[in-house]
Amino acid sequence: MAHGVFDLSGKVALVTGGSKGLGKAMARGMAEMGADIVISSRHEEELRPALDEILQGTGRRGKLVVADMSRRDDVARLARTALDQMGRVDILVNNAGTNVPQPIDEIKDADWDRVLEINLNSVMILTRALVPQMKARRWGRIIHISSIMGFISKQGRDAYSVTKSALIGLARANALDLGAHGITVNCIAPGPFLTDLPGRLLSAEEKKAFADRTALGRWGEPNELIGPVLLLASDAGSYITGETLVVDGGFIAK
Repeated sequence: MAHGVFDLSGKVALVTGGSKGLGKAMARGMAEMGADIVISSRHEEELRPALDEILQGTGRRGKLVVADMSRRDDVARLARTALDQMGRVDILVNNAGTNVPQPIDEIKDADWDRVLEINLNSVMILTRALVPQMKARRWGRIIHISSIMGFISKQGRDAYSVTKSALIGLARANALDLGAHGITVNCIAPGPFLTDLPGRLLSAEEKKAFADRTALGRWGEPNELIGPVLLLASDAGSYITGETLVVDGGFIAK
């Protein structure tokens, strides 16, 4: 049956930043389609209830790993722990990210470095660590979570836009490196999803302005990213690689 191409039974998915928002929603969607799940974030107190929610009623296995993606030794340990505890990682969703808005003439070196380390460098390091065992099985799905801020921007989003644009280029290059090994690499570029990060950074007026800029006239719900991630994480998207799937309610179009 056609829906079988979305079946993830027997697969293991690792989602960074999986304790809330888009990461938790994507992990839940993959668990519902049969995948075992590993989630990571810096906060153990958020990871434990999140993992319970993700796995509830699915009968799937799950693990949590406390890891700070700004620390390269933590990123390497995350990869080792996932493989040690689950035996494999078939699907990698590089979702963890941060944003420190500063205009170009006020950027602090430490903030710039931290945004690049979390949003870009950690993605390379984790992907590099997990690719060999995907190659060995000749199957893998890697999804970098970019943003519409990789195509457009707004004041003070210099570091953030740099990293989100870079992930689009990274996915293209990764796809060429790994295609012969049965591994696809793509980006998802979400638009306005009212998760914790924009919730903290934007005023009520800014939130309304973002909603008004979409064709649908509203912010996205985290569950609306489940369909896109299932497409790219499963056999349904087996001939899609090196691409960026924009999920923005028509923000860029308008």
